[in-house]
Formats: sequence, C-alpha cells, structure tokens
Amino acid sequence: MFIKIAQLFLSLTILVTLHEFGHFWFAKRFKCRVDKFYLFFDFLFPFANIMNFALIKKKIGDTEYGIGWFPFGGYVQIAGMVDEQMDKTMIDKPAEPWELRSKPAWQRLLVMMGGIIVNFVLGILIFWMVLFVWGKDTLPITNIPYGLIVDSSAYEMGLRNGDFVTSLDGAPVRSINRIPLEIIMNGVSTIEGVHADGKKFSLPVNDEDRSKILKRIKKSSFVSARWIPKVESLDSTSFAANADIKKDDRIIAVNNIPTHFIDELQFELIKNKSKKVNLTILRGNDTVKTSSQVSDIGIMGANQTSVTEINLEKQKFGIGEAFVQGIKDGMEQIVMQAKQIVVIFTVKEAHKKVGGFYTMVQQMNATWNWQSFWLFTGFLSLALAFMNFLPIPMLDGGYIMFILWEMVTGKKVSDKVIYYANNVGLFLVLGLMVWANTDWLRD
Repeated sequence: MFIKIAQLFLSLTILVTLHEFGHFWFAKRFKCRVDKFYLFFDFLFPFANIMNFALIKKKIGDTEYGIGWFPFGGYVQIAGMVDEQMDKTMIDKPAEPWELRSKPAWQRLLVMMGGIIVNFVLGILIFWMVLFVWGKDTLPITNIPYGLIVDSSAYEMGLRNGDFVTSLDGAPVRSINRIPLEIIMNGVSTIEGVHADGKKFSLPVNDEDRSKILKRIKKSSFVSARWIPKVESLDSTSFAANADIKKDDRIIAVNNIPTHFIDELQFELIKNKSKKVNLTILRGNDTVKTSSQVSDIGIMGANQTSVTEINLEKQKFGIGEAFVQGIKDGMEQIVMQAKQIVVIFTVKEAHKKVGGFYTMVQQMNATWNWQSFWLFTGFLSLALAFMNFLPIPMLDGGYIMFILWEMVTGKKVSDKVIYYANNVGLFLVLGLMVWANTDWLRD
C-alpha cells in the first residue's frame, strides 16, 4: 500500500507543479506580478486565513516560492486575479498595470489556459515517450486458447465465459484489451464470435450497453483471458495454510463440482463463502482430497497463477510513429472523460462510481513499475486538463467562460459577479470532492 500511495503522491506532485507553472509562465510573460508560487497550501484549504505557515519558503523578486504544510494541490497567487479568497475591497479599486484584471482579454485567457495547456501537452508527451521506450502490449485472440472471462456488463449483453470474440461490426479483433474501447469509442453495434460449445453468435450493442461498460471500466476489464489456475503461494495465516494445499496444486473440484478454469473456481468459492468446502486437488499425477474453510468474501488464501503463460505481443514504435499514436491515445482519453461525465448524469446510480484518492490508489501497481507509473501520470494529466476546462466557477474553465463571453460580446463581466460566482463554484467543487473521497465507504 505504501508503494501505491508513494506513486500517486509523486504523480500528483509532478502534475500540480507543472499545472501551476503554466499559469505562472504566462502571467510573467504578460508582466503580471505573481505574489506566490506554492506546492501544497500554506493554509487550511479552503480557508485562506487559518493556520498560515509554510514548510519551506524563499522570496525571489516579487514572488514567494514555497512548499505548504497542507498536502493537497498547490496554487499560484497572481496579483489582481479575482477569486474567492481575494480581498473584496480590491474589487472597487481601479486595476493596477501589474494586475491580471488590467490585461487584455486574450492575455487573461492565456494565463487561465496555461495550466490546461501544460497538462494536455504533458499528457501527450508522456504517452509519446512511453510508446517509444516500452511500446504497447496487445493480446490477440489467437493467443488465448481458452477464450474469455466476462464481467457482469458483458454477461448482460449475452457474452459468456469461454467465448471467443472474433470481430466487431465485421472488423477483426486484433487485441482483446481494445474490445471495450472500440465498443465505446467507435459506436460498435454488433459483437461477433463463437461460444465455447462452437456455436457462432452475433450480439447487438446499444447506447445503454455502452454506458454500462463505461460505468464499470475503472473497476472491471469487461473481458479478459481465461486461464487454468494452479496454486502460486499460500498466505501463512489463511484457511488454505491450515488445509492440505501445497504450491503448484490444481484445485480441480469444489464440493465435487469441476473447477477447471479460474472463473469456475472463484464462482464456487464465492457461492460457498463463510462455509467449509471439500476440495479435489491434482498434485502432479495424484488426486488428493482435502477440505478448507472459505472466508466471508469467498477466498481461502491460496493465491493462483496460470498453468500456462499467456503470451502478450509487444508492438514497437519508431519516434514518429510513437508521436502519432501518442496523440491518438491522448485524444481517446479526453473523449473518454467527456463520455464518463455523460454517463454520470444518464445512467442510474453511475454517480456512486465517482472515485477520489482511494480509487486512484487502488489503480496503482503494488510494486514500483515505471511504465505503469508514467501511463497513469499521462492519463491523469489529460484528466486534469479536461476537468479544469469544465465551465465551473473557481476552476480554470469558469474564468475561461467569463473571458470568452467578454471577447464575444465586448462586455466585461464585473469583478463582483466573478467573485461571488467563484464562491458558489467553491461550494460545488468542495461538495464534489467530499463525495468523491467517500469512495472507500462505497467500494
């Protein structure tokens, strides 16, 4: 867990610092005075006048650089920027030349776009470099001899464990890990394939199906490779450790019901949670009978691995090819973010799947893996770019909305309107953050 938290902390630190640098760079470029540039907050966010102190700070020129004590985000304090923390008496004063509010609309627009631009460019850059250095793993349908394991959304659509999905709208499936993305992104209307019994199938896909896949995409794989399990290790304090179960054993039946594949084994254990089960084990050429208690979540503590290796194929990219694919992958992530917003408001109970830091920690690798770390950081950078572009007061997108209104109509939104709109926006954003970070209670 510590490694997961450390990876998330490092990822967010990089992204927040560079996001704020985007605002900082444009503000300095247009000769705005920047009073503070902080990683983390030097106050009890969002209360600017409570517990004001920094762990480290140093003033260079007009700007105080520092690291705050409250480990959440960061900020750039630009003179004359109308926000919810600004001294209200400043609103009625004329703008000074060094203040952001005195600058032309196009300059203010770029200052507010600075963080979004940096996050977007950084996300594409990370995807580009990851593809160039590590390439991309694919799992062709020809490399999975036992078919697929399907999740609940795939099952509801008519797919079954052991199925082979061969084509989507007539186009051959080249990698099974692309199946849910292809269905969501390209509006696939038909899934074609072969059931485990050899019968061909053609299943329709509608918008409700796509929404259900998108709703579960962070928690489930939709489809994954099916495999034959054997015991890899035993938890020393588990029920399995007290039963006659050894490394490399294959549990081939639970209560005399065959469990040839991992999904069958998991199903039988969950069905018998909090009960004692009889196990049939294949140990080398011998068959062994034993029994074990099953926990209240349907496990015994015998960790499983595949009997045969599942062969991933590595797709390599040249520097130019990686750049093109990086842009494609980045834009795909942006579209996915937009579609998930739609799902939250259109699919019943989808809002319950909104996650915060707990959900993000769960997505990190238990061991430090630089490829996974940078892929997650690239994804999160693009997600931050998208979220900050939403036209919600207090977020960058709220300021952008007011500035674009001014540029289109020629009428500047008053500082008082922006000030009070930001206070409303702060309330909304804090409410969303509190809800998102109760995900550990809803998991």
